[in-house]
Amino acid sequence: MKLYGIVGWKNAGKTGLMERLVSEICSRGYSVSTVKHAHHVFDVDQPGKDSYRHRQAGATEVLLASAKRFALMHELREASEPTLEDLLSRLSPVDLVLIEGYKRDTHHKIEAHRAETGNPLIATEDSTIRAVASDTDLTLDRPVFDLNDTARIADFILAEVGL
Repeated sequence: MKLYGIVGWKNAGKTGLMERLVSEICSRGYSVSTVKHAHHVFDVDQPGKDSYRHRQAGATEVLLASAKRFALMHELREASEPTLEDLLSRLSPVDLVLIEGYKRDTHHKIEAHRAETGNPLIATEDSTIRAVASDTDLTLDRPVFDLNDTARIADFILAEVGL
């Protein structure tokens, strides 16, 4: 599977860019999966539901399945957070995996940047960031795309991964 990342500080436009890229790349006939890193506690389950009750009772994994989808919830309990490589090994094969976050990992990435956040560019200190998607003009040693020019950003990613 080919991998490409989207990184940036909070409110930089990462999730919107990811959403648009998934739609654009899928519309070109490629299969895409995503991985999203969260820095906070999250729960995809609902208190009171059977699957939630199974986890609360101590199950390490709960697989919730229907005719439309399935979700595997894995409780780490006291175990370490899995690496990106470990998580990727659980995915079914697709043409491209887009990764939101994991900015310290070594895969190639595009940085989403919004001037209004006032955050510094990550790209100036990170050679794994191959381009920047920004809402303002920037002069860098790598390509800079308009943050909303999804088609050109998709072209760049697909060329980078050889699709």
